[in-house]
Amino acid sequence: MRKLLVLVDMDGVLCDFEGHMLSLFQKKYCDEPFVKPEDRNTLFMHEQFEQLKPGLGSKIQDIMYEKDFFFTLPEIEDAVKAVKEMSVIPGVEVFICTAPVNDSKYCAPEKYAWIEKHFGPSWIRRMILTSDKTLINGDLLIDDNHFIKGTVDETSWDHILFTQCHNRHLDEKHFQEDKIAGRLDNWKDGSWRHLIDQYMKKHHIGTSSH
Repeated sequence: MRKLLVLVDMDGVLCDFEGHMLSLFQKKYCDEPFVKPEDRNTLFMHEQFEQLKPGLGSKIQDIMYEKDFFFTLPEIEDAVKAVKEMSVIPGVEVFICTAPVNDSKYCAPEKYAWIEKHFGPSWIRRMILTSDKTLINGDLLIDDNHFIKGTVDETSWDHILFTQCHNRHLDEKHFQEDKIAGRLDNWKDGSWRHLIDQYMKKHHIGTSSH
């Protein structure tokens, strides 16, 4: 039976990368200026911090490369609960699709460890680590990165932008330019269920029950 293939990003979708990084930065560099979440407008924190004051970007990156940074990322509210619920909807297959920091020796193993801790060992087989998400087959990709480019120009999946502080400002013009199909604001309000229903109908995969 044809199933709906849902790809879910980790950082900024399941894990609170922004909040965790800012908290660690403020503790470690308490006398340095910082970019408030409401002022964030670039995907990568280090780029905007560097614009604020030269040298701050490297401090952000140094924190990211530290041992246990990725493993200790907090869960975004209700993310694990929602994705687990999504995974048991008849006709739906969920995979975790995340890009590792390739020059970090801790990132990839800690991502696996995070999923095992929060989802359980059986979810390890549902993990896809790739530097090029355009190569991965799926029906929709839920990701906070608004600009996903790679080898394939016309991806098999529709890009659903997960709202984060750095992408709140993006309007319909950006959506058209970056080929974004829609937006998911959070996991808490249950709007993801409507999204899944919409795509199951689009692909004629029956109806989900709640």
